[in-house]
Amino acid sequence: MDKVLDRKRDAPEAGVSANERLTSLTGALLFVLLGLMGITVLSVRDLLPEHFLLGFALLPPLALKLATTGYRFVRYYTGAPGYRLAGPPQLLLRMIAPVVVISTLAVFATGIELWLFGLRFGSVWIEAHKLSFGIWLPATAVHVLSYVNRSATAVAEEVSGAPAAGAATRRGLVIGSLVAGAVLALASLTYASPFIFFGDAG
Repeated sequence: MDKVLDRKRDAPEAGVSANERLTSLTGALLFVLLGLMGITVLSVRDLLPEHFLLGFALLPPLALKLATTGYRFVRYYTGAPGYRLAGPPQLLLRMIAPVVVISTLAVFATGIELWLFGLRFGSVWIEAHKLSFGIWLPATAVHVLSYVNRSATAVAEEVSGAPAAGAATRRGLVIGSLVAGAVLALASLTYASPFIFFGDAG
């Protein structure tokens, strides 16, 4: 009977740990992909097709990251015991979280608009893309630096030693998001983006 009660008490904490590990694994994947994206930014005129390909590849892992963090947010503010016990992020991180999310969505939304329509609706979309990136970069840098040690520990615990409960599901979700991103990137090649042609012509 005592063991059953112990398992019930441990269940909320196990759920929090599983969520943190999935978030950290997804964050590690995004870190690599965003690093590659950063290389294309340094010479975006020459690497514009690669820039778009990586942008599409990032979409599924990014959606997974937003889902895991959004789930934790909802669970905390709806009073789930394990998440309440784990506590909220630091005040600064809570303040910049909406900036990170909104600017991330803006960067990708404006990028997709440019990929679809080029300059059909004016160069304002280029400026919007640059502006949203300018907001996103420092906000995300603060977010990453604040979580890097904690996330690295969670990833190390996930991939080393005996597999924890739900490890296969977590790894499957992360790998699945990577595969989905690759498929989406390849599918994007079937569309002749006017913005890429514009870049080539320039």
